[in-house]
Amino acid sequence: MRRVIRIVRSHGKQFVPDLRRAQVSPLFRGLPVVEREPLAGEADLLADLCPTGAINAAPFGLNLGKCVFCRECEFACPGVVRFTNDYRIASNDPNRLVITHKGPSPTVNDTLVRPEVRRLFRRSLKLRQVSAAGDNSGEMELNAAGNVNFDMGRYGIEFVASPRHADGMVITGPISVNMAEALQICYDAIPEPKIIILVGSEAIGGGLYRKSPVVDRTFLDRYPVDLFVPGNPAHPLTFINGVMDLIRGDGWG
Repeated sequence: MRRVIRIVRSHGKQFVPDLRRAQVSPLFRGLPVVEREPLAGEADLLADLCPTGAINAAPFGLNLGKCVFCRECEFACPGVVRFTNDYRIASNDPNRLVITHKGPSPTVNDTLVRPEVRRLFRRSLKLRQVSAAGDNSGEMELNAAGNVNFDMGRYGIEFVASPRHADGMVITGPISVNMAEALQICYDAIPEPKIIILVGSEAIGGGLYRKSPVVDRTFLDRYPVDLFVPGNPAHPLTFINGVMDLIRGDGWG
């Protein structure tokens, strides 16, 4: 027993006590900042360089919903785009996912949150996660959001096995043709009212596979999305902070 106690003490605190102000590695690729408007030719260069079409040349902007955080734009034109380690980049407004020079950072737009979301899910939110042809990286990070380190269950947020027990669904992956019907079946099984959360660049923008004939994203044309959580994959802190901002508001921390 004494040996076990010594081992536990040597590990220190395993959980993150403050998910709002947690520190991550300086190497983590989070919120990009457009430090200046690109010079002549730089915007077109960066737009052509981006493998997912995340960069728009005119007006210049970087869409986090499509970005895979490869940093090639930062390397190609130093001083234009710089990636920080800020993990709070989720939003329910697609317009706020577009990063521009002196533009606003991605946050949850309270005016777009449906009233029933905060009325019903503020204290308890059960989610069914669907990997719609994901590569398992996003799924692993979502699994980590419930482990002892991040413990999103302390806020009543949990993943459940059955859509009939869920309040909403979390989608990862670009949504393949083979998963389109399964995704619809899952959505239909969730009782009303329900929410949809897209996690990762593949789910939000299609990623590298957006133009593939085996991808079918028509599901997203039929239903509104309540939250976009960028990342490749999305960090557990990005997911937790985004969901909490959605169901409780920006002042939850």
